[in-house]
Amino acid sequence: MVKVSVIVPVYNSEKTLDRTIKSLLNQTLEDIEFIFVNDGSNDDSLKILQKYKNKIKIINQKNSGPGGARNAGIKKAKGEYIGFLDADDIIESQMYEEMYKKAKEKNFDMVVCDTNIYYPDKKTYIKSGIDKDKFSKTEIKRDMIYSYAVIWNKIIKKNIAIDNLFSNDIYYEDIEFLFKLFPKINSIGVINKALYNYMQVEGSITYTYNDKLYDIIKVLDNIILYYKENNLYEKYFSELEYSYVRYMFGTFIKRMAKTKNKNKYQDAVIMAIDKVKSSFPDYKKNKYLNEKGLKNIYLKHFNKLMAKIVYINQKNKMN
Repeated sequence: MVKVSVIVPVYNSEKTLDRTIKSLLNQTLEDIEFIFVNDGSNDDSLKILQKYKNKIKIINQKNSGPGGARNAGIKKAKGEYIGFLDADDIIESQMYEEMYKKAKEKNFDMVVCDTNIYYPDKKTYIKSGIDKDKFSKTEIKRDMIYSYAVIWNKIIKKNIAIDNLFSNDIYYEDIEFLFKLFPKINSIGVINKALYNYMQVEGSITYTYNDKLYDIIKVLDNIILYYKENNLYEKYFSELEYSYVRYMFGTFIKRMAKTKNKNKYQDAVIMAIDKVKSSFPDYKKNKYLNEKGLKNIYLKHFNKLMAKIVYINQKNKMN
């Protein structure tokens, strides 16, 4: 029996791919499979993958974005649990052994761990955002708004993930995937240790400005539509409202601030404020937004002046 299937989308990753593959092959967990999806690369990525063809599974397809590549991997996966890895990252040798062991302790639907993020000039420790094991929907509802909304620090039961595929050719596809997944999750196991090493290189969307940042709006609207269509909107209204504000005024604005075009940034600020007010006109009454904390003060009272401060701060960092 395959315990864990690890899915790796690959697109023009020749500079880092060899290192990532070796990181996986060094895993201590037995009965694990590695599925690499070459997503239309036009560099030597496929050639590198073929060097390891006896130790990994290779899917070769036309470019469909990381979401489409992950979907292809999920469909081929044989593991009880599924994990995801980016083709420029590395993981600790015991990562999947520890996560699978934790999963089997209480038959958890999902297991999460902490992350080390390596920037060109520093290293940051990022907690998963989930403080302890969870066994109730009430606890998990709260965790969905505070958890680190990425997929690579998690393993998920395949029978849950298979019915919850990614959107193709869109950024922030992991946020959409996870928010659609959370209502199906009944338990989460937590490992308070950084087992994943995220290598934040120059040119990545979280390090630089990119027009694809606007995809966050499409993703958030897709999430809202999904909850409405599945009669979950009222049940999760407070969590959806808070998350909408968090991603628009937090993630979107702070990443848009990396542009050197001030007019483009100002247009984004106006659009974000209008979008939040039109989607959730009473958001300032949100119960989570009214909890103590500097982050909530920022989100609740975000305006053009605060946006200007964010822009100046980011500009100073770039200089």
